[in-house]
Amino acid sequence: HELLLESFRSREGGHWFIYSFLGRLVHEGLGAVIAHRLHRTHQTPITATFTDYGIELHSPTVLDLSESDWIALLSPDRLLEDLLACLNAGELTKRQFREIARVAGLVIVNSPGAPKSMRQIQASSELFYDVFREFDPDNMLLEQARREVLERQLEFARLRDALTHLGAQSIIIKQPKRFTPMAFPIWAQRIGSQTVRAESAHDRIERMLRVLEKASEDENSTD
Repeated sequence: HELLLESFRSREGGHWFIYSFLGRLVHEGLGAVIAHRLHRTHQTPITATFTDYGIELHSPTVLDLSESDWIALLSPDRLLEDLLACLNAGELTKRQFREIARVAGLVIVNSPGAPKSMRQIQASSELFYDVFREFDPDNMLLEQARREVLERQLEFARLRDALTHLGAQSIIIKQPKRFTPMAFPIWAQRIGSQTVRAESAHDRIERMLRVLEKASEDENSTD
């Protein structure tokens, strides 16, 4: 009957971790909705990373959110409106449109003697997507992409039920000094999906893991 939230500050900015344990598909939609609501309120970029058991919301600035703020963020009110806004502003519909464009014949994957790379296919589908969105927003293929994201990827009904469930829980906010054992894997997944110039994602994760292990050893020796 409790929802654990962790707030953490690092050199990257602010981190909020939500441990809702509702599954990857629900967390994808939940992360998109909360990120959209935070961006609308605070006018700062929000990056949502999700796993099977939790979500990280990262921002360049530290967001000081109270329990009442989280009650509003986790409300099922205006969920469809916010989801549609996420689809218009995010990458979910664009990714779904890529497959639809291929099936519809807009993007030819393998031409005789000239097979296309995945990057070329992605660029072609994104070009169609951007043109349709700007000049033909009611295009049937765009509508199909939005509908499939709502029904398949985000599972709208399940997401609405999840928000109702979370709203009935007691919110517990903790502010640890560093990444906790549950927070670290979610952070590592976000770092692993990024390109880091100075060092590889693997090296960065290993370095952070050594820092956390040493801090834990120091605390245990002190105790």
